Formats: sequence, structure tokens, C-alpha cells
Amino acid sequence: MLITLHNDYFHSFYDNIVLKSRSLLSHGLLFFIFLYLLLWNITEAQTRYSIPEEMNVGSVVGNLAKDLGLEISEIYDRELRIDSEGGKQYFTVDLGKGELIVNERIDRESLCGQSAGCLLPLEAIVENPLQMHRVEIEINDINDNSPVFQSNQNVLSVAESTVPGVKFRLDSAQDPDVGSNTVRSYTLSKNEHFTLNIKTKDGNKVPELVLHKMLDREQIATHSLYLTAVDGGNPARSGTTEIIVRVLDNNDNPPTFEKSLYDAKLLENTQVGTIILTVKALDLDEGVNGEILYSFEPHTLELIQNMFSIDSETGEIAVRGKIDFENAGVHKFDVVATDKGPLAMQGLCTVEIDVIDLNDNIPEVILKSKPNPVREDAPIGTVVALLRAKDFDSGDNGKVSLTLPKDIPFKLKQSMSNNYALLTDLALDRESNAEYRIVITAEDSGTPPLSSRQIITVKVLDVNDNPPVFSQPLYTVYVKENRTPGSILCSVSASDPDTGENAKISYSILDTKVQDVSASSYVYINSDNGSIYSMHSFDYEKLKVFQIQVQAKDHGSPSLSSNVTVQVFILDQNDNAPSVIYPSAVMGSVSHQKMPRFAKAGHLVTKVTAVDADSGHNAWVSYRLAEATDASLFSVNLYTGEVRIKRAVLEQDDSSQRLLIEIKDNGEPVQSATVTVNILVEDGLHEPISDFHLKTTEPSKRNSKITFYLIVSLASVSVLSLLTFLILVVKCARNSRNNSNCCIRRADSDGHKNPNRNLQIQLNSDGPIKYVEVLGGDMLSQSQSFRSCMSPMSEFSDFTMVKPSSTTDFKDMINVLDASLPDSAWTFESQQVSSAQHLYLTLYTVYVKENGTPGSILCSVTASDPDTGENAKISYSILDTKVQDVSASSYVYINSDNGSIYSMHSFDYEKLKVFQIKVQAKDHGSPSLSSNVTVHVFILDQNDNAPSVIYPSTVMGSVSHQKMPRFAKAGHLVTKVTAVDADSGHNAWVSYRLAEATDASLFSVNLYTGEVRTKRTVSEQDDSSQRLLIEIKDNGEPVQSATVTVNILVEDGLHEPISDFHLKTTEPSKRNSKITFYLIVSLASVSVLSLLTFLILVVKCARNSRSNSSCCIRRADSDGYKNPNRNLQIQLNSDGPIKYVEVLGGDMLSQSQSFRSCMSPMSEFSDFTMVKPSSTTDFKDMINVLDASLPDSAWTFESQQVRFCKF
Repeated sequence: MLITLHNDYFHSFYDNIVLKSRSLLSHGLLFFIFLYLLLWNITEAQTRYSIPEEMNVGSVVGNLAKDLGLEISEIYDRELRIDSEGGKQYFTVDLGKGELIVNERIDRESLCGQSAGCLLPLEAIVENPLQMHRVEIEINDINDNSPVFQSNQNVLSVAESTVPGVKFRLDSAQDPDVGSNTVRSYTLSKNEHFTLNIKTKDGNKVPELVLHKMLDREQIATHSLYLTAVDGGNPARSGTTEIIVRVLDNNDNPPTFEKSLYDAKLLENTQVGTIILTVKALDLDEGVNGEILYSFEPHTLELIQNMFSIDSETGEIAVRGKIDFENAGVHKFDVVATDKGPLAMQGLCTVEIDVIDLNDNIPEVILKSKPNPVREDAPIGTVVALLRAKDFDSGDNGKVSLTLPKDIPFKLKQSMSNNYALLTDLALDRESNAEYRIVITAEDSGTPPLSSRQIITVKVLDVNDNPPVFSQPLYTVYVKENRTPGSILCSVSASDPDTGENAKISYSILDTKVQDVSASSYVYINSDNGSIYSMHSFDYEKLKVFQIQVQAKDHGSPSLSSNVTVQVFILDQNDNAPSVIYPSAVMGSVSHQKMPRFAKAGHLVTKVTAVDADSGHNAWVSYRLAEATDASLFSVNLYTGEVRIKRAVLEQDDSSQRLLIEIKDNGEPVQSATVTVNILVEDGLHEPISDFHLKTTEPSKRNSKITFYLIVSLASVSVLSLLTFLILVVKCARNSRNNSNCCIRRADSDGHKNPNRNLQIQLNSDGPIKYVEVLGGDMLSQSQSFRSCMSPMSEFSDFTMVKPSSTTDFKDMINVLDASLPDSAWTFESQQVSSAQHLYLTLYTVYVKENGTPGSILCSVTASDPDTGENAKISYSILDTKVQDVSASSYVYINSDNGSIYSMHSFDYEKLKVFQIKVQAKDHGSPSLSSNVTVHVFILDQNDNAPSVIYPSTVMGSVSHQKMPRFAKAGHLVTKVTAVDADSGHNAWVSYRLAEATDASLFSVNLYTGEVRTKRTVSEQDDSSQRLLIEIKDNGEPVQSATVTVNILVEDGLHEPISDFHLKTTEPSKRNSKITFYLIVSLASVSVLSLLTFLILVVKCARNSRSNSSCCIRRADSDGYKNPNRNLQIQLNSDGPIKYVEVLGGDMLSQSQSFRSCMSPMSEFSDFTMVKPSSTTDFKDMINVLDASLPDSAWTFESQQVRFCKF
């Protein structure tokens, strides 16, 4: 039977039950009611079932799931369960069908006693979401109990003098059933002396025995009667007791109580022995018949007799046991007064004791559901648990309130009566607090109030809301080249504050490119621990640095990830032996050289040049004469490789000398190479090797005497001229050394007005740094532009050129900060550069891209004033500072109200790289106060300039014409294209590419230097005219480019280069009959030529002596300069503004060809002075710069180590 009732019914039902309870208790019946009314906020109705007691276990009460509106599939998922307030679970739920089933035997009488209605309250709880429904089971009574008398036999004494009509109270029969099933009537066995009278008291039928006829003890001393009680059930049940009436002699007056009802109020928990009240009865008889004894009525409940005691003599009723209001609020019982006569007579009264409630029960917090773990992303208001507050006291003593601590993200919401729901009140974060121990305090309203605490543990479930975080923002790894493949490079680690699968991390390498190859082909990462391994051995000469992107991804759903950059720097190892550039390998393993027998000590025979593909110290090469036919005759310069004679050649010296020269690098272990030089000492060589050609003449035999005399005269004049020439040359050279100047002409040394105004530095990264070349102006081939003042093979070309000391604006060199190598820290220290200015803390730094839109905002400055009112109002303005001799207000504008600074026009990085302005903030007080701040504006370069071709120069036309010999071998240097880019940084890096060619297989263009070389030997079939189109691109975005056309004419008659060192002999002229005439002409010509040479040298030396300048000096080794900076060479060309500093490397042979002059033939004076290092040891510091093989190396150029020449 299903009954659905609304709240109004329950409230009225509650009121009726409470009102009736007291009247029921007045009859001494135990009344225990489970009353629990719950109205949850999700449902507004309650479900009630009605069943009879004693149903078989397993009987179906009703379909609970259907009545609650749950689908069959939801029963298990939402964990439908039944909870009762009592200890026993009388019902359970079939999770398969959703039916409510009887789980234990139900005895209505043990549950509800004599209550008219019997309701068993239940709570149906479902999860996800957490809900609670009120379910009531009405237990209907069945007639399962027969009326029962307390005693099967009752003895009643009646005096024989008792008059008819006297009534004697009999014991009532008890029937636990209620309603119609309880006792309905009594019957008495048939006899002539007694009748039965039934009266109703408090709704119960009480039997009385009435004397109908006088007794005569002498006739019948004892009467036996049977009293039967019958209930109203169907079928009816009955119970019988025997009543024995004994006839006594006369004791005429029974005891009589002063009051038929005694009442009293008693506080619960009253101490044992406390007297509650005194009952008193009187007996009109005298003597023993008048003495009275008090006692409980024989059928008084044992519970009453254990709780109270009565003094049989005085009638005092006292506390005997514990008085508990919660067990019973009212106690009613009868007291009997019996006299001591032989035929004792009795009197009866009723005692009613009301128990007053005290606040003696601590309130309790009862969990109606197990606290559910809650997700950290659960919305506010999510139900975590259901609670109920309980206090057995009544009134205010039983009113309970629950509270929570204030610092937790939970709250309590009361639904009805003492039922609460625990809800989330704030957003949860498991990483901050994974578990909450919630202390719930229950406090009643009694005086004094009592309280208790219940601790609930709520776990917060993790949600994948945190990505992995790497331990470092950037990983830097240094790895030696040639390392074993599979070795570990480094380990990256990331942490995730989540838990479980959300905190498990897998590592992977993102698909980045390294030299156009996937990074995964270089390295491998262990996905579990983040260890990175090399896939193969690295070669520093091919790859110096690369970076990879590592991703750490958790296993959550959805997964989260973070990336980190790993910079891998390859460290150079000495794994390359020096490579001999000259003599070239294409010329054979042995170099053949010639020298004149008359050569003096110091004569330059040849120069061996080698480079090392390694970097830094590993690339430094030194030369040593390992073996020689005559070791006393030759020496090899340790640093330059120049082979010179140590003494004059003697007649007895062999004409064929063999030298084995060893070239070693400076690495560990040392790598070396050797080259063999065969030297032929000849008598007929008159010109030094620097003339590049040997002239030999075959003397003609003369038979006539005139021919003989002409020859002697010609020889004498020639020898005399040669001796004169040599003496003047030696004198000029000595004079030049005494004045310490070389190749310097300055029209006006005091009027030096053309400083190096545009010094910038460009670093080409195609190899280890070998030397610094300062280029400028016209980039025509050095060998074509500048006459040589010294031998290109001379070791004395190791000079240093610096600007004159009169140039004070040395700070222009700071433009080197635009160097294109990233992260390089360049430092220029000079006595002429002031120390860096210290920045104040109040400094704004702004970065602005060039070519920006005029009127765009640059930044905003803000100032605060702790004053108030007008004194706190601030106006902003730009102070009148200068930017490139122009007022700053022409560059920027400031909003006087909010301090926003706007650009007035577009900026050009190539014209203006940085400027600063002064901003003033002034308040409106009187007098006004102000503060200033500096705003540094840095213009960021954009790739807005295409590369500009310096050589071939545009003044020479759009096409460059070059010549090359047909016998040129592979690697022959044809020409060099040079371009610069006005942009900065990466945007200024230029690369060269052969776009078109008549024969692409014949020529190659170096990507970084622009050198045009032959790829193979020129063959007879190759066209004599070759056209090359070379494209120059920068490294910016978008890419800018330019092109240049080079026409190359391949000729057969070109002279052989110096590197070939082949001798060309002239073909002797044909003899004819006029040989004498030619000898005379030759003699006259030689004489005139010698005279002119003598005059020219005399005039030149005289001028050089007056101007204290000399040309073509030679510096002796006595300066102590034993370790020249053989790789660092600086050449400053003065025929145009300085364009850039180019860091090149390697080929030392090209240096001997390229750098042949100390000034431009187009200039009357040079902006630079060439000086030698001031000391042997100080200049070594400059060599340390060559170790800058890593991007973060610090380069230092110190001018304090250079001594300036004074004019």
C-alpha cells in the first residue's frame, strides 16, 4: 500500500501524536515514538507504505525505485540504499528491481507498544547527485497476542459481615495488541454470591467483583471463581485467571487514603534516596485492625518498583533508581494501604509523578551518508554529505545548531528540522589542500549549553589543471665533438603538482630542424626520465651549436604540456691536422724553389702557409725545420712559415738543398703535417724572388776583339750601377728604421678631420675566427688597388694599425654592439672612452620597431603624489633635450594628463638607433614640485635594406670584367664579391650564391665570403668567355637580395702566379751581322738607366729624410716581439668611410696577395697610423680573442696595449 502525503498532513499528524502521548502515558503504558520528518530541497512529497506486522522475511513492500522516479539503470549507479534510525535494518532494497523488501521480522508491539499508530521512518539515499527521500512504513496490528493476566490465581479475602454491593477490584488482563484486537470484555464463572462489574478507566476496561449475596464462612469458607478476558480480534483470543475468595471474620473498616490521587514533580537525575512525597491512609478500627502497612499495588510494573521505593510504615515514596526524562516523562502507579487485622482490609490510591527535563544529553551529529570525495573543479554548491543533529532532551534543551570553521571552503545548509547538507562554498584546489578534516560542532540551546564535535574527512579528487613545469627555463649543454654515439648529453626534468595519471610525465622532442634535418636524427630522449642521448658523433667543424625543443606532457585527460629549449654547444677537439695551403697539393708533394747563390743572410726563399680546421688554440699552427740538407743554412719562422737563409751562401754549399718542414698545431694531442721543399741554388739569378720572373741570357760568343771590349764595358757599367743601387737602398732602409715610420704621408697631421665615423663589425660564421680584417670604401681587389711597400711574403707585415691619438671620438666603435653573432658580449676598452654612465632606478626603457606608424604610442610613464587635492594632480611634459641636434619634442609627444608618449614620425634604425628623453612630472601645488625621469628609446632594426654590392663597384659598371689563366687549377681564386647590408644583427648577415653561369661545373662561390674559385681544372674545351650571375641575400624576414654580373675571360698568355714558381726563360735573339751595333746600344741604355735610377733614389731618400718618414722598413727581431699575433691582422683602407670589420679565417696565402699596401694609391694621406706592439707580452692578450669559439665569449680589444706614434 503506497501513500503519498504532503507536509501539511505531517505537521498535523505530528501535533496529534504529541497531544495524545501524554494521555497514553497516564495509563502507565510505554510510549516510544520514532518521529523523523525530512523535507529535502529536491522533492516536496514523502512516500509511505502500509504493511501488517509479522510479514515473512523477503516479502515485497513496494517498488521504491519506481515511486522515487528512478530508472532501473540508475539504481546501481546511484547506489540506492535504505537507512533507519534504529539499530536494526528491517528493510533492504533489491538493486536489481528497485523493490523494498522485508529484511527482518517486524513485531509491532516491540516497536510501538500500545500506540494507536505505528510508523517506522526510513531514509532512502541516492548518490550522484546526493539526495535523500523520506519513506515511512505504517505497521498495522494483527491479532497475534491473547489477553494475559499477570497471575493465574488471585486470592481475595472478604469478611463474612461484608454487606452486598461491595466491590472488589480485580486484575485487568493485558493484551499487547491495539485497537479492536485488544481486550473487549470480561466474563465470570456462574455463582450465587458474586457478580461482575466492568468499568472504563482511561479507555481501558477494568473488572470489579461485586458481592451479590451475604457470605457465610460457616457454610462456604472458600469460593473459587474464573475470570475470562476476551479481545475483539477475528478470531477472538481469550485469557483466564482463577479468583479464590476466602471468607474472613469481621474487620469492619478498610484503610482509607486522604487523597485518591497524589501528584508530584521530580527533576530527572535526582539523587537516590530523595523523598518525593508521602501518602497517608486512616483506619477507623482500633488495635491491630487499625495499624496500616503501605505497599505498591501487587501488579505494579517492575520498572516502577526499581525506580521508586515506599516506606511501609510511613508511606514515604523515595527515589530508588535513575530518573531519566528521556525514558519516561510521567510515572503513574497505585499504592495499597493494608491494615493488620486478622482479616486484613485494603485501601487504594494513585500516585502520578511528572519528571522535569534537564539538559543532560550531549547533542550528536549523525552522518546520514558517507562523505563523497569531491573533484577540485566541482561547482560551488556540490553536496558532499548529509547530516542530522540529534539531542534526546526536549524543548530548548533539544534544539541543536551545527557550525563549521570559518577557514574552509564548505558550508552547511539546513533542509528541515535537524537535517543538514554539507556543500562546497568556494572553488577547491587539490594542489593547495588535498584533504579537509572538517570539524562540525553541534550545540544545544540548554542552560548551560552542551556541545559535541564530529570530524568528517573529505578528500579532494585531482583534476588535470596543472601543466608540467621544467626545473629550468633554458638548458645549456656543452658536448665535446667526436663523442661516442649513444652517450647521454643531459637530463631535463619537469614536475607536475597533480597526482596519479595527471602527474605522470612523458618527454618528447618536438619536430624542429637542425641544418634542415629533423632534430630527432641528432638526439634521442628517454620518454620516462627526460635523459637526452646523442644519436651520432658530432663534428665541431660541421656543426657548432644547435637547439632542440623538448616537450613534457602529462597523462591527464585532456593532457597538458610545456616546452623548454635545450641549447647544445659542440666543443672543439683537436681532431684536425694542419692543412698545407702553400705549396699547394695540386703542385705535388714536393715544392721546387730557386734562389741566387749571392743571396745574403735573411733572404726570403719561400713561405709555407698552413691552416687548421679546428678552432681556438687548437687552430694555432707553428712551423719547424725538421730535416735539412744543411741545417745551418736555412731557418723557418715559427709563426709565419717563412723560409730564410741564416747566412750567406758559400761556394762550397750544395746547389741542391732539401728541407722537410713540420707544421704542428697547438692542440692536445698535437696534430702535425709536413711539406718538402727542394731548393736549387743557381749562380745566374740576379733578381730577387719578389720580381716573380728570372731572366737568363745566353751570352753570345764573340770572336772579334771589339765584341769582347763591348761586353766587358757593358758588364762593368752594369756592376757599377748595381753596386750604387744597393748602397743607396741600404742607406735608405737604415734611415727609415731610425725614424720608425713606414709608408706614411700626411699633408696635415694637425688637421685630421676625417675620423673613423662609421665603424661597425660583421662576423661571418663560416669557420673559426682567424683574423680581423678592417675593410672600407672601395672593395676592389687589394692587389690591384694598393702598391706594395714591402714583400708580400715578409714576416714584417705583422703590424697593427690604429687611429691617430688626436681622434677623441673613439666611442664610435661602440657601434660594434650591433654585431651579428647573438649573445656576444663585445667590450672595447680605451683610454679615450669614458666610463659607462650609471642608470638611476627611475628609468624607462622602450623598444620601438623602425618604420612604425607615426602617432603610435611608445609607452606610458606614471607618477604618484601622496598629497591630496590640487597638490596631487600631476601634469607630464618633455624637457627640452636634444636628439641629433634636434629638439626631442620633434620626435615624440606626451599627453600631459596620463603620461602616454607618442611618436611624431617613423624612425629609421640606420639613421637613429637610440635616443633618450627627459620627462618631467609636475604637481599643481603652490609652489609646484616636480620630478624627472629618463626614457631610453631603442629603435629595433627591421629588414628594410637590400644588400649593397661594394665590389665590383657600381662606378665600374653593372658588369665586372675579370681575367684568369687557362692553366688555372681547381681552387684558383678568380675574384671576390663583397657586399654589405645597412641593417643590423641577423638582418645584416649576407650570403652569396651562384645563380647563373655559362658553365656551373667550373666555378663555385663561397656562401659566406663571396670568393669565386674554380671547382676543377680549366680544360681546352671550356669557353674562353664565362659569365656568372651572383646573387647576394641577407638573413632578414622578408629576405632582401641583390645581384652582380661577373664576366671572366680565360686567356692563355697570362703570367703564372707566384705560387707556381716556374721559371720562364727568354728565348735568345737571333744573331745577325749587326751584333756589335746592338751591344753598343745596350751599353748606352744601361748607362743612362743606371744614371736615372741613381738620381731618382737620391732625390727620394733626401725627401724622406726631411719628412722623417721612410718606406719599406724592416723591423729587426731585437724588439723582443717573439710571438706576433700571426692570425690577427687589421688593415684600414683610407680611401672611403669604414664600412665594417669582417672576421675571416683560414687562408693565409690570400693574405700575402691581398694585403700589399699600407695606404691607398688614390689618397694623399691616411687616417691611420701603423705602429708595432708596445711590448712582447702585452700584445699576447689580443691573441686570446681568437679563442672565442662559443657564442657567449667576451671579445676585448684594448688600445692601452698599442703605442701611438707622434708626429
